[in-house]
Amino acid sequence: MVFTEKDANYEKNISRSILASMQTPAVGEAGKTGSWRTVRPVIDASRCTVVKTGKPTCHFCWMYCPENTVTRTIPPTFNLDYCKGCGICATECPTKCIEMVSEKESRDGVC
Repeated sequence: MVFTEKDANYEKNISRSILASMQTPAVGEAGKTGSWRTVRPVIDASRCTVVKTGKPTCHFCWMYCPENTVTRTIPPTFNLDYCKGCGICATECPTKCIEMVSEKESRDGVC
């Protein structure tokens, strides 16, 4: 099968329509929910694909976060005022560079 320019345009239009159909979540609709959290995400930037390449290549953490608390920046950061500590970002990360650390440990300065 030959991939033509028509095929490329079709793929581009499909990608645009999929992205356009995504809802824009409202951060903080239920107020600052970070106090519910018992564990928090901590990123090891040396293992993060986005940081290593310097390009927005992965961002699975951002894409799968149900609360829209991960930034799509290099490196990704977490808005801990609203992060509930669900751990989906850590589960979906292909390089496993996000670790869920206990709130007590992070407050005691362990991480």
